[in-house]
Amino acid sequence: MFKERKFPFLFAFSFLLISVTILLFSYSSSSPSLLLSTNFQVSDPLPPPPRPLPTRSPKNVPVSSAKPVSKTIAAASDVDLNVSLDIKWENCQLGPLAVDYIPCLDNWKAIKELKSRRRMEHRERHCPKPSPRCLAPLPIDYKVPVHWPKSRDMIWYSNVPHPKLVEYKKEQNWVRKSGDYFVFPGGGTQFKNGVQSYIDFIHKTLPAIKWGKNIRVILDVGCGVASFGGYLLDKDVITMSFAPKDEHEAQIQFALERGIPAILSVIGTQKLTFSDNAYDLIHCARCRVHWDGDGGKPLLELNRVLKPGGYFIWSATPVYRDDERDSKVWKSMVALTTSLCWKIVAKTVDSTGVGLVIYQKPSSYSCYKHRKEKFPPLCEQKTNQNASWYEPLSYCISRLPVDRMGNLLRWSTPWPQRLSSKPPSLPSEPDAEDIFIEDTKHWAALVSEVYLDGLAISLGRIRNVMDMNAGYGGFAAALIDQPLWVMNVVPIDAQDTLSIIFERGLIGVYHDWCESFNTYPRTYDLLHASFLFKNLKERCDTIDVAVEMDRILRPGGYLLVQDTMENIKKLNPVLRSLHWSTTLYQGQFLVGKKGFWRPSENDNRKET
Repeated sequence: MFKERKFPFLFAFSFLLISVTILLFSYSSSSPSLLLSTNFQVSDPLPPPPRPLPTRSPKNVPVSSAKPVSKTIAAASDVDLNVSLDIKWENCQLGPLAVDYIPCLDNWKAIKELKSRRRMEHRERHCPKPSPRCLAPLPIDYKVPVHWPKSRDMIWYSNVPHPKLVEYKKEQNWVRKSGDYFVFPGGGTQFKNGVQSYIDFIHKTLPAIKWGKNIRVILDVGCGVASFGGYLLDKDVITMSFAPKDEHEAQIQFALERGIPAILSVIGTQKLTFSDNAYDLIHCARCRVHWDGDGGKPLLELNRVLKPGGYFIWSATPVYRDDERDSKVWKSMVALTTSLCWKIVAKTVDSTGVGLVIYQKPSSYSCYKHRKEKFPPLCEQKTNQNASWYEPLSYCISRLPVDRMGNLLRWSTPWPQRLSSKPPSLPSEPDAEDIFIEDTKHWAALVSEVYLDGLAISLGRIRNVMDMNAGYGGFAAALIDQPLWVMNVVPIDAQDTLSIIFERGLIGVYHDWCESFNTYPRTYDLLHASFLFKNLKERCDTIDVAVEMDRILRPGGYLLVQDTMENIKKLNPVLRSLHWSTTLYQGQFLVGKKGFWRPSENDNRKET
């Protein structure tokens, strides 16, 4: 070519070769490496999360602890996602009860040793030590759950094959069996004309109850199959339905399979795992709780978790029948509610003969100061956090919440403004509000730019979500427009933020992740854990936490973990040993997908 003087061609060819080399070098150095399991499709690189907040404020105010991608990419280069621990997993050997095994509620050895069951001690938590490492098998012919919103009205019979309620409550129309499905007509013990008519009746009785505005967060005691909470979702009301694991077979499991928020709990000898002043309204329709029992401690516990100015709706026979037994209960209830300074704001009977009474909790100390009898007494000032975790019921009236200046808090912000407004109980540090606002923005950006757009998660199949380390509830707030609900969990070893979560119009509980959660197996579609393992690793084994996550999650469900590479490298091999598929994004987001595998797996597991 030199002899033929083809210099222009050589120059152009050399320039093109150099340009291609530079472009390839630039692309390889600027694109983060994504280490992907072969079980997932390769995705494009995700945008980095927003600027991280400090892990703690100077006064230990909890905020998001998300870390920038640039500091974790390098650490991800030595991760092999196909590594699996050599663990010999076995199904729980509990006979037919194994499919619904809840370790802390099914500890029969501890329950048999109880000295008394008079106050529902046998329905409370009795966690085995050490935590069991067996796996709950799948029910025969288990299927992917019916999708929301269809699931509110019908679920697969084979997923919750417990027909006892069909017979036990057939006259009250709670649930019917129809072919391969359970069908929920919206009936109930007190819902003679259906739950929708009952909800409208409540609003007509007391128009100040403006569903979805003044009333956003409700506790439904003894909820049955949770139709009350399920139908209130249409009114922008979120209800924590709860009941014990008792002879009303699988009522909470029905609720969760339907996609309605619910948890197993009982008012026995211990406090409910909620913060003080949490709920706008508490509801009890024939919930079989003896409110005046044990000196009135059960009603005092409701008073603790009810917001000042909040309402208690009691629909039960003592309200509208005058036989000897009901009259005696009503007189006892009058005396007890009067001692608590609860005011009757409405009492009525509907066209079916079913009645209800609506009480309102005071929002000032005026009535307490003028009581003739100072019993029950006011509680002492509380100093410890997470005070309701394994704490005995108290015989005292909880104090009303105050701000940093000692003034009583006012609950004026309606829904949906309260979701993003400054929470009344936000810490008094000067920068606390700025940190809260920044945390809200952080989660909004992270969910929008990474979780919803980039991760291989099919949101169309997700209904029940749990945030295992909720902080201020920013993750749940960012998902508020999605057709799902979030159970916000505040670990007992984290900063106590549960009151803030409720003030935002969200729901949640306290929990210790070194123990099992009060829910049935296969009840959540997505578990989210943001820097959960930092404090756990000194108290419990990663394997035990992974077993519990596997128990809670539905087959086909997802686990989304954001954590340090050290913790991800410990967790991933355990998940792989459980036959989960895993994927790592941007060096800090581990996505696990649970399959249908169980030890001695049958071939008749169906994905529908």
